[in-house]
Amino acid sequence: MRDPVTSAVTGTNDFVVKFANVNGSGSASANQLFAKAILRMGIPIASRNIFPSNIQGLPTWFEVRVSGEGHLGRRGGVDLMVAMNPQTWERDVAEIDPGGYLFYDSTRPVPRSRFREDIHVIGVPLTEMCNAAFTDARQRQLLKNIMYVGALSALLQIDPAVVETLLSEQYKGKEKLAKPNRDAFQMGRDWALANLACPLGLTLEPADKVGNRIYVDGNSAAGLGAVYGGATVCAWYPITPSTSLAEGFEKYCKKFRTEPDGRKRYAIVQAEDELASIGIVIGAAWNGARAFTATSGPGISLMQEFVGLSYFAEIPSVIFDVQRAGPSTGMPTRTQQSDVLAAAYASHGDTKHIVLFPEDPHECFAFGADAFDIADRLQQPVFVLLDLDIGMNDWLCEPFAWDDARRMDRGKVMTAEELEAGRVFGRYLDADGDGIPYRTYPGTHPSKGAFFTRGTSRDRFAKYTEVGAAYVDNMQRLLQKFETAKGIVPRPVLRQAAEPTRTGVIYYGSSSAAMREALAALEADGIHVDALRIRAFPFHQDVEAFIAAHDQVFVVEQNRDAQLRTLLMNECGIAPQQLIPVLHYDGTPITARFIRAAIGDKVLAQILPFAGAAAE
Repeated sequence: MRDPVTSAVTGTNDFVVKFANVNGSGSASANQLFAKAILRMGIPIASRNIFPSNIQGLPTWFEVRVSGEGHLGRRGGVDLMVAMNPQTWERDVAEIDPGGYLFYDSTRPVPRSRFREDIHVIGVPLTEMCNAAFTDARQRQLLKNIMYVGALSALLQIDPAVVETLLSEQYKGKEKLAKPNRDAFQMGRDWALANLACPLGLTLEPADKVGNRIYVDGNSAAGLGAVYGGATVCAWYPITPSTSLAEGFEKYCKKFRTEPDGRKRYAIVQAEDELASIGIVIGAAWNGARAFTATSGPGISLMQEFVGLSYFAEIPSVIFDVQRAGPSTGMPTRTQQSDVLAAAYASHGDTKHIVLFPEDPHECFAFGADAFDIADRLQQPVFVLLDLDIGMNDWLCEPFAWDDARRMDRGKVMTAEELEAGRVFGRYLDADGDGIPYRTYPGTHPSKGAFFTRGTSRDRFAKYTEVGAAYVDNMQRLLQKFETAKGIVPRPVLRQAAEPTRTGVIYYGSSSAAMREALAALEADGIHVDALRIRAFPFHQDVEAFIAAHDQVFVVEQNRDAQLRTLLMNECGIAPQQLIPVLHYDGTPITARFIRAAIGDKVLAQILPFAGAAAE
């Protein structure tokens, strides 16, 4: 909204604040303090960290969307820019919506020409105050950030008692650190109250909209899910943005998989490269452990040959792929959904892999655990496709849930007792007609149930052969297993429009938050759209039924080449003209504004000619 007198942007619990900082300046903790203070006031937020892939000194941004309505996707646009980086000043000032606010360090004068006429400028002499109050150079830099949080608390009406509590929690037992932070916060707040018109048109009012939800990143959630899913082996090679997933797994293993006497019931191996890491995973899984690796697009490229081995030899493996912008090195610290096809068909030859698409940290936890049951039941690779937006950003989500009565589903594993009783064992024999053979663990029986694991062609009893009929038999069985998987993987989620419609939209993963908001906005515009969120590949029959029930279906993706749309056409035989791509791939998370415009404009373009003809 705009104030009719000042033309300033106004809003209560509904605006976007963006911090423009220098990487390595210590701003991250101050910006998180700002975000968490709003959460503690009971107001939902969505935060995004936009950081460089290179060394200290480059620009970094932190965006906080305040949404009393609970919208968690990026909105697009900025109402208040905290411009602390001279390098990006022009870009940052240009990003502010008309009527918005520019907050900056006014210690040094800035020429009027560097401001915009249609925004409101707020100058606070942060450096001057810090230099007067503190002597240590590094401390001055760090506390300047806390000082701007103090000024913002006065401008936006953040409860100072909440900030005090957060600082006490952060520096518990470290009063020497806590005191200067409290002092800096109070200095910034006092200066703003004495010298500025507080509050702004943008204000915060305590609410009760957060509830019992938790604030957590997807990588940590997936790492914890792997622990609950029974994983005991992680082999990985560091790569942005997946590194914190392996580190999270290690942190939780230290807590939950360490005996009182200090013995570790887990193994975490940093391999020499991504190919070695997936090789270790396959070796551990062949031996009966639940094992996984965490990587990103370049790592998937390097793992191709071993992924094919896992598929063809039918050894369970779990691969967490935290997607980033590619190809090649691409933009390592930007988000995309660009590994869909690479994961679905990884390796040479004919392959089809299980792919899971979590939408938020809650599903990262759930799918992180489920992936190991699915891999064991189907005896093949399972990809869990996060992306940087889910993986490295904190999200408000439902608390994780776990049934303590749940037990690991190891699938078809033949026991020594069954072998001793004379049960026929053929490692690649389809005894049940579902394409899934029985396996044994190494050492199950001294003389029965053994087989030779190979990546070459073999018959139903694991005996090497290059006879064409045997090869075809095996490959067709793998297809049958893939059909069986459709009833095992998570089903899609349907959201029906308020009124009957022949227009649909398909989406997946981190696009969900923006999509929910866009659908509500489209409904308000009188455009009714049914929506289906895909959660896994292979596609459940509900997906084909949904497409068949609509004249046109938009497919919303965060990549250039419409990869999910391609997969739908390839696997379901859908005509290209029936699936309309909506593509966003600049490395930033997709916004509700973008989706609303893309779908709304196309629908209206079809409606308006008919409306005009009717009027005539």
